[in-house]
Amino acid sequence: MAEQQPVKHKSWFRELVESVLPALVIVLVVNVFLAQATRVEGQSMEPNLHTDERIIIEKLSYRFGEPERGDIVVLKPPHRSRVPLIKRVIGLPGDWVEIREGAVYVNQVRLDESYLDQATLGVMARTLVPAEHVLVLGDNRRASNDSRAFGMVPYEDIIGKAWFRYWPFDKLGLVTHL
Repeated sequence: MAEQQPVKHKSWFRELVESVLPALVIVLVVNVFLAQATRVEGQSMEPNLHTDERIIIEKLSYRFGEPERGDIVVLKPPHRSRVPLIKRVIGLPGDWVEIREGAVYVNQVRLDESYLDQATLGVMARTLVPAEHVLVLGDNRRASNDSRAFGMVPYEDIIGKAWFRYWPFDKLGLVTHL
């Protein structure tokens, strides 16, 4: 009679660790370095992004390059709030930005903002964007907490670039082309 080999049983704990731990590490690495999901809160980016829409932020672009005018970015909130803000990059380092006559001017040239559905009310004196900072504005200029209120945003406070809207399904698609 043939000798039977002992059946090796992994403990449930070891099996859990071997299965779940690598998955958690992968999720953590993706979330910290590559991309993360977030929810739009508030109306500051209307008409282009709305409250409760879900987007994916990609974090790789700004590790190898700088923000560009028109990018929609998610940034660490100023003043110790916990809710990240989503805004559009308007001014880049070295730009002079001002608001007058219902429009934004960058380096004395009126900015084409076809993504807006309203004029930019109010006045902002000509302001220089310092090195490694951006000036950001919400698309809903009448209801946006942005650089007009909290000043320039240092690069290190940018979490990532809004990349893909996945909720609601009828608006599924790239965010970068708004």
